[in-house]
Amino acid sequence: MLQKNMPPVEDRLAIHDLIARYSWALDTGDVESFMTLFTADAVVTEAVFEDPDVWSGREGVRGLIEHYSQSAGFPGRQHHVTQVLLRGDSQRVTARSFAFVTECRGEPPYTLRFTGYYDDVVVKVDGEWLFKERTIRLWDGPVLARFPGRGEYVPRKRPPELVIRKKG
Repeated sequence: MLQKNMPPVEDRLAIHDLIARYSWALDTGDVESFMTLFTADAVVTEAVFEDPDVWSGREGVRGLIEHYSQSAGFPGRQHHVTQVLLRGDSQRVTARSFAFVTECRGEPPYTLRFTGYYDDVVVKVDGEWLFKERTIRLWDGPVLARFPGRGEYVPRKRPPELVIRKKG
């Protein structure tokens, strides 16, 4: 028996696959595969620094993947996603998942580059699940609000090596 507001099992598996395909395409620089994962009006927000990056529509999403696929410091990173929680129906689902990024270069030990989570909205378009919204957040701020003295988001300054230069 499914819980209330839980998509059917076949949809849940397809959404897990969508999330995995995102990481594989991003981490292997596969621009064309990455582009197939989003709706035409998708919005990806990297809410990590004091000035969040927002990538809107097809051109924005292409700018995101092209930025990372052409960044000298990016190859060797792996995005790991786990603890995926899904709520919704057979057409629209919200997803929340843990994420961390390792950097695998040279000999171990490897570097842990990021810990955070994704807040997603995925929708079924012509029978296929796609990202409509993806927000990337650090593991801090409101998600920790139940702990005494926690819950405040403290904007972080962007290091110069992580400045994103958008076209146009």
